[in-house]
Amino acid sequence: MKPIVLWLGFAAMCLGMFMAVLDIQVVASSLTAIQTALHIPLGQLGWIQTAYLMAEVVAIPLTGILTRALSLRLLFALASLGFVAASLACALSPSFELLIAARVVQGFFGGMLIPSVFTAVFVLIPRPHQVLATTMAGVAALLAPTMGPLLGGWLTQAQSWHWIFLINILPGLAVVLTVLTALKKEDGDFAVLRRVDILTLLLFAVFLAGLQWLLSEAPRQHWQGMRVTGLAGLCILAGGLGIYRALSVAHPFVHLGRFRHRGFSLGCGLSFVLGAGLYGSVYLLAIFLGLVRGHTPLAIGMILTVTGAAQLITAPVAAWAETRADARILTALGFALFGAGLIANGFTTIASDFDALFWPQVLRGLAILFCLLPATRLALDIWPQDQVAEASGLFNLMRNLGGAIGIAVIDTILNERTPGHVASLVARLQAGDPKAAALAGLPVRLFHNRPMGPVDPVTQALIEPMVRRAGLTQSCNEAWWILGGLFFLALLLLPAMGRQAERITR
Repeated sequence: MKPIVLWLGFAAMCLGMFMAVLDIQVVASSLTAIQTALHIPLGQLGWIQTAYLMAEVVAIPLTGILTRALSLRLLFALASLGFVAASLACALSPSFELLIAARVVQGFFGGMLIPSVFTAVFVLIPRPHQVLATTMAGVAALLAPTMGPLLGGWLTQAQSWHWIFLINILPGLAVVLTVLTALKKEDGDFAVLRRVDILTLLLFAVFLAGLQWLLSEAPRQHWQGMRVTGLAGLCILAGGLGIYRALSVAHPFVHLGRFRHRGFSLGCGLSFVLGAGLYGSVYLLAIFLGLVRGHTPLAIGMILTVTGAAQLITAPVAAWAETRADARILTALGFALFGAGLIANGFTTIASDFDALFWPQVLRGLAILFCLLPATRLALDIWPQDQVAEASGLFNLMRNLGGAIGIAVIDTILNERTPGHVASLVARLQAGDPKAAALAGLPVRLFHNRPMGPVDPVTQALIEPMVRRAGLTQSCNEAWWILGGLFFLALLLLPAMGRQAERITR
């Protein structure tokens, strides 16, 4: 196979993965438009994203088995075609129920595209060029979440919400044709499917889907109620039985014993933390810019592109450094910079906007690839080629789980802490505290020599929205600090990380 043809096929795979990751966040800016068009109750709106993620986390671990059964080339082409068909179904959905069903199918096929690309790095690309390939894949995987809100907002504002799904059709078909023609044809082994333990597969599917559902639902219910308790119990039961069976049967669909390898476990742990920071930061910024600053979806998307732009600038440097520096040093640099960017956002006020949010985003954009590239090589470069696909599935699953859990933690902080902050601000304002007035964006002079006690109804109606936004801002800051602290805690894993990954030959 000619090198240029191989790289063309790999670039097409990166494009397919980009679309799959993009569709997690592309709907974020368009939720209001979709809600109005399909008459969706506000409490169910989150299912447009949750349904996709639930299907995705179930599909990711399956990728290793299906790769061995169908071959990497055929699996990627079929998954891309399924993703295109599901995208068309999403765009044409006349009701909320059909949209959710189409999103499940879309997420399932999209979940297969993500680990397949990282598998291709170590299976298809010659070893001297794997750093470049990893960089390409990393840019595609990490740029998509920041571009999603911008693209979604622009398409919805310029055309309609249907186009956030229709935009996948032509690129998706191009991916299918390019992969089928550019990549080497290989034979699969259908016998692999007959050896898979179906019960283990079903248990893990229930666990992962239930966990995603729980993390989406629990924060809105304040982690209380029969539904939350039932989902938690279901996850514990299915997860426990799934782990037991996966460790005891001869041919499980996922080999959890891989986590016994130190390098792989550390790489997966870092992938989990990165997922929490990456998806959590996009989500938290969108919440602040939308609910506190009142920006339009397009404006939110434009502000969020700063991280992606910084990431693109850093990509050549990260690729160059990855072959020349200790993985531990690069990882420490990346996680320290990303953590600093998160904590820097923790000092925002009700008046903070593009200028105040610019440099924290730049720090995170500069850090992303230094967080990803060494961890990816540490986790995947150790395995023989026939085991890379399965290991890649677990590695990418951990990043998605990190994102889901990170967003759930953020929702919990915002739901639980904001009412207390609002009540505290109200009490301080009634006591004539000028610092509380400054936090709420109120003229401090109004509180000089003001008598203590409740304000009149007219004043209360005027200041109440400002107080709510100030309380939400304080909760957002707490979430930023917690996310940042998680990244600095991840640095404690680095002493156990080897300078180079020890390859497994058996």
